[in-house]
Amino acid sequence: MSRAIVVEKNTHNRSKFKTRYFFFPQQNGKMENRILYVRLPCNPIFPIGVVYLSDHVHKQFPSIEQRIFDLGTVAPLDYASALDRCIDEFQPTLLVFSWRDIQIYAPVGGRGGNPLQNAFEFYYAKNPFIKLRGAFGGLRIFIAYYVELWRNLGLIKRGLKRAQKYHAPARAVVGGGAVSVFYEQLGKSLPPGTIISVGEGETLLGKLLSGQEFRDERCYVVGENQPRQRLIHEQPTPLEKTACNYDYIETIWPEFNYYLQEQDFYIGVQTKRGCPHNCCYCVYTVVEGKQVRINPADEVVAEMRQLYDRGVRNFWFTDAQFIPARKFIDDAVELLQKIVDSGMTDIHWAAYIRADNLTPELCKLMAKTGMNYFEIGITSGSQELVRKMRMGYNLRTVLQNCRDLKAAGFNDLVSVNYSFNVIDERPETIRQTIAYHRELERIFGADKVEPAIFFIGLQPHTHLEDYAFKQGILKPGYDPMSLMPWTAKKLLWNPEPLGSFFGEVCLQAWQQNPNDFGREVMKILEARLGCADLEAALSAPMETKEKQLVRAS
Repeated sequence: MSRAIVVEKNTHNRSKFKTRYFFFPQQNGKMENRILYVRLPCNPIFPIGVVYLSDHVHKQFPSIEQRIFDLGTVAPLDYASALDRCIDEFQPTLLVFSWRDIQIYAPVGGRGGNPLQNAFEFYYAKNPFIKLRGAFGGLRIFIAYYVELWRNLGLIKRGLKRAQKYHAPARAVVGGGAVSVFYEQLGKSLPPGTIISVGEGETLLGKLLSGQEFRDERCYVVGENQPRQRLIHEQPTPLEKTACNYDYIETIWPEFNYYLQEQDFYIGVQTKRGCPHNCCYCVYTVVEGKQVRINPADEVVAEMRQLYDRGVRNFWFTDAQFIPARKFIDDAVELLQKIVDSGMTDIHWAAYIRADNLTPELCKLMAKTGMNYFEIGITSGSQELVRKMRMGYNLRTVLQNCRDLKAAGFNDLVSVNYSFNVIDERPETIRQTIAYHRELERIFGADKVEPAIFFIGLQPHTHLEDYAFKQGILKPGYDPMSLMPWTAKKLLWNPEPLGSFFGEVCLQAWQQNPNDFGREVMKILEARLGCADLEAALSAPMETKEKQLVRAS
């Protein structure tokens, strides 16, 4: 069985840190800690981050009192008052805020509307009334974005100030997916003394609670020191995860049953952390680190069993990739076989899957254990562009493995992510993507293959950001959190000369069939450009040494 790989962290900057320990009030000579985890408002998605974090702290420090407060289950008008009541009742000494979402670019419906449609109407519509509609829609999203940003910052400040009424030394730790990406920008807006956590927080909290120096973890303290250069690229401290104790979680999280009431909720379970790939636009590989750390199969199944016994039948494996590389196939086989052996025969599960890493045995186990949905993030159906984006996919292998999956009995939905107008996109590569998609439809059935059309948002800390700097598209020091039109258009990544063409195609698709946007885009592209021979899509011409040198320079 694969185990976590121990990595010795680089602590060469430790001498620059001030030693500052974290003490809490004491009673009868014993330290009294009270940790409140505040999940900031977002869509109703199971908050696995704070659940795992509180579970880990309880196993390391069983005497510490904890509580989870999930603002995702609270009505927006009640956010502030509900937070006040929770803090007044629990009186925490440490607030841990989990901030999941900041970036709002999405292929379809975001929380404030459809940002992609509004942007394309504003930038590309020829009809002045549609352009004006896009402008007003964009303005609504612009306002909603900044209101949400300021609201979350206000909730953090409000919560910390209120907690300090009861315990003057109370502090805040702020982490989560959004914070891990925008940690440099957020430090300018958070209260002094706030600890900003990047990536995983277990070892950081462990050191903080035991009074150890913690600044050698992936974090920094607002107002005390600046984040280290390339902080997000430092490898996280590995740890081996055990099954989450949901008997305990139920005692500290009053809203837990909210996620168990509806049978269509997919409850998150993590089977591994880390992603070894270098996809040019993806930030997962730096947030989670390249070291893939496998959670023991017995522990994963034990965690699923606890949820199963509470009525859960739908599971989402929250890994960056369920099978990140071929060397992890045996781990996936072991896990799925143990799910079969557990007797949980009426479950369904879904995940992000690199379909180039499937085997016939694995395909049979996937179908047998109830996989009813998976996402393939190939981005392009052109092997040439897949190579240029550093994705490491072999599209020919993906097709064969999909045939094996279909033969194994899989008859459910496949979502295929396509991001047009990527680096070196041209009409011929678009035709190749159409040919590839049509082949996937022949394998699974046209009604089972859902094309999800993305325009890859440019994220900080990625190869794509480096490429944008080299091409003069962005300048160092830009604000990646800005939603100003002149910045947003660049971050949406739909550059000319094809930008206007794709804008026109997408606007036509929204007008003709807004409820099936992805399929309509593919239909329009094929009508305008045609469809390549499949073999052309699967072949990638090797670059000459001269071209490779130019690209590297």
